[in-house]
Amino acid sequence: MARIAGKEIPDEKKLKISLTYIYGVGSSLAEEIINKARVDGNRLTKDLTPDEIDSIRSVIEKDY
Repeated sequence: MARIAGKEIPDEKKLKISLTYIYGVGSSLAEEIINKARVDGNRLTKDLTPDEIDSIRSVIEKDY
């Protein structure tokens, strides 16, 4: 499981759904985070590379 913003997000769900498990992140904010991180939101969380996860973490920490 990927750990982002202190929360483990599910591996078997699409990224745009998994990000909503983080407190305060809804579907529209998840889309915004995915676009800023330049990651495909339709991929499963388990298929993300460590660089993509780091990119998502940095967007959340910096902007939100």
